[in-house]
Amino acid sequence: MSLGPLMIDLAGLELAAEERDLLRDPLIGGVILFSRNYESPAQVAALVADIHAVRSPPLLVAVDHEGGRVQRFRDGFTVLPAPARYGDLYGRSPARGLEIAESAGWLMAAELRAVGVDFSFAPVLDLNRGVSRVIGDRAFHRRPEVVAELARAFMRGMQRAGMVAVGKHFPGHGSVEADSHDALPVDPRPYADIQAEDLLAFERMVHYGLPAVMPAHVVFPAVDDRPAGFSRRWIEGILRGRIGFQGAVVSDDLSMAGAAYIADPGARAAAAIEAGCDLVLVCHDREGVARALETLAGYHNPVSQARLARLHGRGHGSRADLLASADWHVAAAAVTRLDREPELALGDDSLA
Repeated sequence: MSLGPLMIDLAGLELAAEERDLLRDPLIGGVILFSRNYESPAQVAALVADIHAVRSPPLLVAVDHEGGRVQRFRDGFTVLPAPARYGDLYGRSPARGLEIAESAGWLMAAELRAVGVDFSFAPVLDLNRGVSRVIGDRAFHRRPEVVAELARAFMRGMQRAGMVAVGKHFPGHGSVEADSHDALPVDPRPYADIQAEDLLAFERMVHYGLPAVMPAHVVFPAVDDRPAGFSRRWIEGILRGRIGFQGAVVSDDLSMAGAAYIADPGARAAAAIEAGCDLVLVCHDREGVARALETLAGYHNPVSQARLARLHGRGHGSRADLLASADWHVAAAAVTRLDREPELALGDDSLA
């Protein structure tokens, strides 16, 4: 059975019988986990194994695990710094900033792969322009060229651990104040300004081999009156056509206020797929999942399925072996010190 176009959430710490039945629907392609699904590394490893056992090939399992404010699993995992910390360090020592960003990408991915999670929705490629209420220190830096270099290093670390990177939120959420969880942000700038600023980090990351992109629930009326995640101009015209992106496009949560300009959840999912998304998230709304399944009945896209198959994690040793490894100890020490004692992270060469 191939992977379908819907990624959904679960209610609790274990897979309920009705959820197991739902995951067998061919339109389901994956599961996103939240803090409510996490109690301990052993518990979440069992949950992920259970999800993977439902189907063959296994469903994708993802989580938001950027660091800072957005890290769903904490107890038993290394608490990662906000991405802006790497940007701060880069400002004092570019080489050191890139080095620790790569270590952090590897550490994040290695710990998640050790419990079976396929990928994290990271890194954030938005700019920290001091405007957005929801982005802020989730961004590496305010300058797009610095964001691209730090994100490239972070992605390199993820790749070494067997995990693909998902760059978000295309073409940029950092230049609008409103939070798309609560409202539909509108960015009135001309396309030339967006291209020269926010879009630059995405362009460079695509050329560096970025495997997946998440578009923003933000309207850029100079380009299209639809939010980017529902816009063929943005996804097919600019991202795929002009920039040349060939990877997977995964929508942001379609239950967010920024997606609610289409009232019906089923029509919302269909519109995102029609715009060019390969996988759409429907979270915190089981009725919305049912409407999406009804609307998309019979949907089949072999190209999207091939793109999604490349998002599976690669390789995965035991958590005990990971925590016993010298690589983990060095990376965890470096990343933790950056968060707690940033001035020491600059000069201690033992924290490679």
